[in-house]
Amino acid sequence: MFTGHLDALLLAALEPGPRHGVDVADALRVGSGARVGLASGTLSPALRRLKRAGFLVGDWSHADARPQRSYELTAPGRASLAGQRSPWREFVATVTALLEPAMSPPVPRSARAAPPPMTG
Repeated sequence: MFTGHLDALLLAALEPGPRHGVDVADALRVGSGARVGLASGTLSPALRRLKRAGFLVGDWSHADARPQRSYELTAPGRASLAGQRSPWREFVATVTALLEPAMSPPVPRSARAAPPPMTG
């Protein structure tokens, strides 16, 4: 269900500020009403990939008995998240219009595509 959207979800979870990896997973779980749960086998590699891409910085925190990595958005990470929001909204609107037409506003005639010319 989240294929292709994991990066945006992780970046959004870090938008409020730095978080440990486990806190990123908790933010997604709580923010989604427990619909999103990520195993560490999914979360950790994705966070490392975003760090390598320059979208996150990561530092080790030794506040607890066990060191944990804390992640924070970089300027390119914020730009990437901002750039993913508009296409996401368009995608949601399109899928909603197709799956739940009664809930979608009607498309004005001027915006409708003309049918292809008949040949034959």
